[in-house]
This record gives sequence, structure tokens and C-alpha cells, in this order.
Amino acid sequence: MLRVGIVGCGGIAERHAQAVAALPERMKLVACASRTFASAEALADRHGLRACANLDALIDEGIDLAVVTIPPYARSGEIERLADSGIHLLIEKPLALDLNIAKAVTRAVATSGVRAAVGFMYRHGGAIQRWKAAATGRVGLYAGTYHCNALHADWWRDRSKSGGQIAEQVIHQIDLIRYLMGQPDTVYARMANLFHGSVPGYTVEDVSAIVFGWDDGRIATLNASNIAVPGTWHKDWTVLSENIAGRFTGWNDAILNWTDGSGRQEQLAETGDPFVAQLADLADAITMGRSPLVTLADGIEATRLALAAVRSAEEGNVVRLGNA
Repeated sequence: MLRVGIVGCGGIAERHAQAVAALPERMKLVACASRTFASAEALADRHGLRACANLDALIDEGIDLAVVTIPPYARSGEIERLADSGIHLLIEKPLALDLNIAKAVTRAVATSGVRAAVGFMYRHGGAIQRWKAAATGRVGLYAGTYHCNALHADWWRDRSKSGGQIAEQVIHQIDLIRYLMGQPDTVYARMANLFHGSVPGYTVEDVSAIVFGWDDGRIATLNASNIAVPGTWHKDWTVLSENIAGRFTGWNDAILNWTDGSGRQEQLAETGDPFVAQLADLADAITMGRSPLVTLADGIEATRLALAAVRSAEEGNVVRLGNA
């Protein structure tokens, strides 16, 4: 039984707490800590935990696994200290807003010998795993969208803290593109703040478009916005491969059509929770001594692609990704 602690008690911490509770035979949430003790107390009260005043107190609880949800801008060595204490890690994305920091964190964790995963839960979706299991052949085109309309938290609106919508939200599909198609060779992007210029502290993009390219001709596109339907998060993607055309309306829902003229079709409506699945996968990785589905190396590469897309948009150039 893994003893689990949560580090950072913002909104996403609740989702992780529920995921731990869904695996009662494998793990138990015992404690939490946050930048503000009040937020730790609130999460602790909802789930019957101990609220810790600081990270040292959380480590002293004897936890085996820490779920780190602190935004990257606010991290100050917590991941390294947890790893050095022999505590396994699930780290919310992005791994960092600076590629050198992401690499340094990864080196520190590797030296400790603990198992660590990055929270790209899309990979764990039932429809995604069905696609991976199918004889799709090579993927030639990915076309994804991510649209919402909310002010989000104060830190999210500040590019220096969140990295912007591409780095903080769209990065989920950037990781999915890597998972389904491999590492691209080039990126070209555009972005703008069209409608939020008068909002105090809002310095991130509210529209963007990205084109990833492979030297063999394959293409992936993403368009995103924060100017769509208020209170609604719309995410979908189409994946076209040699053998199957997939239309995904989420990580669990898709229609797969075989393109061999047979008329074969699968309609997928899976019910699994990818937040639960990623914790179960990490628990297996700890028990079996293997790598989790989403490694810190994956976190580095997703960060590399997201930051390169932002750089392309800022400079107005195609960026070759080999050394980006």
C-alpha cells in the first residue's frame, strides 16, 4: 500500500485526491502541503488527511509517493528534495518553463533512483490506448483543437508564471502528438492576445495556431483559443493514418474508420478515468521497477516543443527542433 501525499493544493489537487481514492487496494492519501496552509487544510478537511505546514512535515509523514501540483513558476526545489528522500513522483505538467531547469530536475530525479511520471493523462485515455493497440500504420496527419473562455487564476494570465496557453494547456495535445507520431522536425506558430488586452495582468495569448512538420512530409496542426464558449472546454482531434481514420472527441471517445474499403468502424465510449489510470501505471512502475508511460524525458520533449512554438510565434520564423 503506497502512502501518498499531495504537494500543492490548488484546483487540480482535488482531481488527484479523487483518483487516489479510486485505488483503495493500492494506495492511500495520507497528507498534503501547500504554499498556503489554508488551502492544505481545506483539502485535508474534505478527504480526512493531515494538513502539513511545510514540505519537511509532509516528508516526515512517511509518504511513498508525492503528487506535485505546484505551478512551475512557484517550484523551488521541492521535486529534488522529495526524490532525494526516496519518494516517488507524479509531477503535473509542464515540467518547467525553462528547458535547462527541466533537464536539471530530470537529472536530479534520475540520480535518486525513484520512479517519476509527468501528468500527461491524455495518453492514458481508453480511446487513445485502443488506437495504439490497433494496426494503424504510420500517422500522416493530426489536426487538433483546444478552445475555452475563462479568466483562469491570476498566475495563469501572467505569461512569466504560466508560460501562456500553449505551454500550460495546449501542451497536453503536443505530448499526444509525440506519442502518436514521434518527434517532429520543425514548428511554425502564430499567436495573439486579441480580446484580453484590457484585462489587468492578462499577458498570455488568447488565440494560437501551430504547425508541426516532419521531413518525410507528415503534418500535425493545433489551433487554440480562450475566446470561445464561456465555461466550456472543447477539445478534439482527428488522426489520419495509413489504415485508420480516427475522429476523437476526447481521450475516451472516438470513431475509428478503417480505410481499406471494408466499411469497418468502431465507436468508442470508454469510461475509465485517465487520472486514475496514470496513478495505477505509476504504481505498477514502482512495483515492477519499470518506466511509467510518461517519463520525465517525455516531459522535457513536450516542453521543448511548446517553448519552440512560442518562440516561433514571437519571432515569426520556422524553428527547426533538433537544437531548439
